[in-house]
Amino acid sequence: MSTFITQDFEPSSAAAWKQKIQFDLKGADYNETLLTKTNEGITIKPFYHLDNFEKLEIPISENDFKICQKIIITSEEESNKIAIEVINRGANALKFVAKTPFNSSILFQNLLFKNIEFHFQFEFLSEEFIRKLHEFLKNEIVFFNIDIVGNLAKTGNWYASLNEDFKVLEKLIQNNKTKFIISVNVDLYQNAGANTVQQVAYALTHANEYLTKFGGEIASKIQFNFTIGGNYFFEIAKIRAFKYLYNLILSTYNVTANAQIFTEPSLRNKTLYDYNVNMLRTTTESMSAILSGANTISNVSYDTVFHNSNEFGDRIARNQLLILKEESYFTNAQHIATNSYYIEAITKQIAEKALVIFKEIEKSGGFLQQLKEGTIQRKIVENAKKEQIQFNNGNLILLGTNKYPNELDKMKHTIEVHPFVERNPKKTLIIPIIPKRLSEELEQKRLKNEA
Repeated sequence: MSTFITQDFEPSSAAAWKQKIQFDLKGADYNETLLTKTNEGITIKPFYHLDNFEKLEIPISENDFKICQKIIITSEEESNKIAIEVINRGANALKFVAKTPFNSSILFQNLLFKNIEFHFQFEFLSEEFIRKLHEFLKNEIVFFNIDIVGNLAKTGNWYASLNEDFKVLEKLIQNNKTKFIISVNVDLYQNAGANTVQQVAYALTHANEYLTKFGGEIASKIQFNFTIGGNYFFEIAKIRAFKYLYNLILSTYNVTANAQIFTEPSLRNKTLYDYNVNMLRTTTESMSAILSGANTISNVSYDTVFHNSNEFGDRIARNQLLILKEESYFTNAQHIATNSYYIEAITKQIAEKALVIFKEIEKSGGFLQQLKEGTIQRKIVENAKKEQIQFNNGNLILLGTNKYPNELDKMKHTIEVHPFVERNPKKTLIIPIIPKRLSEELEQKRLKNEA
């Protein structure tokens, strides 16, 4: 068969393909008709060819991805019960969201020594509590996810102060040399409206604040928390571009590291109305995460915008990942994206543009300085407004919301949590970065007009 193909079908060059396309356009301009410019300034071509194929060497993890379930700690007993249930149903990682210190003995009863990844999202900073928690979990795989810079970006304030927060973090790093203490929470930037290139650039310069302070030896102990949006191939390329650039920047510290990536679907494109479409969105977003080489993936439930966490929604979200992993041939699937002409080309463009932004930020004093000046916030808002106009005009489509909406859909009496941006009048040191869903204004109008 291979001989037949090589004998009877001569290979065509990229120039020959382009010439044929231009002929079929019958005089229409090739660049204006078939080249697409994205918000990031990336050019999408109508075809990709071996003649101009270039690729970056992307670090790839040899281990399969972990399926994570997020659990908000309300009571230790109830959270423990939920944790055991979800582990028995196929999850092999847990992420506990804690607003206050908790009783570790109760929370982790019957969960230790089972090869489970434990991730945390603390809404407080306590050296004493985390030190005791580390001692309790010293034989487990733990990601403490402390991001003092991310907390400043999100809330507008330090936990205590710049000096005190960094001092606490430094002590925790010194006492926990084998654990992932630091995280870089990139999810905030996408959920607030940052584009793909901005997310990669901000992740790098955000991490560089920690590398500058604590040295390159901490590079392999930082976890990066990304959210994955609906632009399928771009999201695959985003994580791959970040992995490449992370090692490029680490070379200046004379170290290398395969970036540890935790992902979950973005909330920016999730909707209140026709909410079952969210299930389709999170499925393709989880696929992007897998193909990008994410280490740990936590899905969000289809009703997360308006319902409290519930067993049914969490089970569906978890089963989406289980089906992808066990029934859809997505086991160790991160290799699939390698050598795809299109994905490799986008990866390269994202990396090039993100590196330019990274250098500009570092030249201007670094990420913290740019946050204090409000530059990062302004850039994110600019892109968010651009996307909002595209959504309002119908150029950026959310199916069932601004395209083919079900006008009979009623949601007013099913809402359990406030689904819209809430402004906090609290005084802040800097302008906080505020997440906002694209469909919020449209949904507020529809709710107001419901009978």
